[in-house]
Amino acid sequence: MATPQFELSDPPSDAISAIKFAPTSLRLLVASWDKNVYLYELSGASGRLLQTFEHRAPVLDVCWGENEEEAFSVGLDWDVRKIDLQSHAQSVLSSHTAGAKSLAYSSPHKLLISASWDSTLHIHHTDDLTLVPSIIPLPSKPFSISLSPTKLVVAMASRAVHIYDLKSLAVLSSQNGATSAESPGNVLELDPWQRRESSLKFMTRAVACMPNDSGYASSSIEGRVAVEWFDPSTESQKRKYAFKCHRQTSPEGVDVIYPVNALAFHPVHGTFASGGGDGFVALWDGVAKRRIRQYQRYPASVAALTFSTDGKFLAVAVSPGFEDGKEELGDGIVKVFVRELGEGEAKGKGAK
Repeated sequence: MATPQFELSDPPSDAISAIKFAPTSLRLLVASWDKNVYLYELSGASGRLLQTFEHRAPVLDVCWGENEEEAFSVGLDWDVRKIDLQSHAQSVLSSHTAGAKSLAYSSPHKLLISASWDSTLHIHHTDDLTLVPSIIPLPSKPFSISLSPTKLVVAMASRAVHIYDLKSLAVLSSQNGATSAESPGNVLELDPWQRRESSLKFMTRAVACMPNDSGYASSSIEGRVAVEWFDPSTESQKRKYAFKCHRQTSPEGVDVIYPVNALAFHPVHGTFASGGGDGFVALWDGVAKRRIRQYQRYPASVAALTFSTDGKFLAVAVSPGFEDGKEELGDGIVKVFVRELGEGEAKGKGAK
């Protein structure tokens, strides 16, 4: 019998930008270019739409807050928003000066971090909103951010990667926020813990941190994924590598290269999933450098991925990436699939 996979009813009407499982339940947040955030609840082999939260512009990212009654979103209205999932109320925590692309919440540090195409990070202390959000300038436009238990990784244009220590970020931004309440200049010139150049030569599409806090994976528009470790020692840095993936051979024998749009680490096994413009999702053992499996092709480009906290479900957001050159959004192509993983399905196979 095949491992069960089902499709959510009432999907967004335009391309999906982000998808996130709740911290403790099987609820799911989906952000879309149709200017809405969607809240779904899974039950058995199905899922139902609970609520939609309308925004002024396309929503580019969404994440859960400290509990399952609050969420945060960013998008093309430039605002960082808090959404009360119970009352439907929305409040603006800060505003960037260009589209806000990425968002991440650290529960241990009570920090909400947003990244914008204005080349800044905004650091919000969600346990004390009287603190003015700190603005950290970046050297380039950020494309993707991700959190580990102690680190923030920011992948930017020009192959720049900054790694910040979350504890230092929390302390310094808290001090800065308290003083900025009296005098406006809330810019925090903060050196990252590490500056790196991406192992990928082409534009970064996604970055995802390992759940064991040891490193991260990043992906590019040129069908490659890189795996790196935080430890700056020469011995550890020798372990980093990159590999080709999400490539198909055309009928004419030409190698067609697709962007790797999404990465997500399994919270239990530490393996990771990649989703590409070719419509495929693959599971990888990053330590053993092996592909575990590849799933049957989805009907359109894979836009986003998320594992449930217990690692038993993988949600796959599918929407046209226009890799085929067609600019029209066909009916019924935007979908969210949820796959229930079998025992050991995402477990690493060990080194060859």
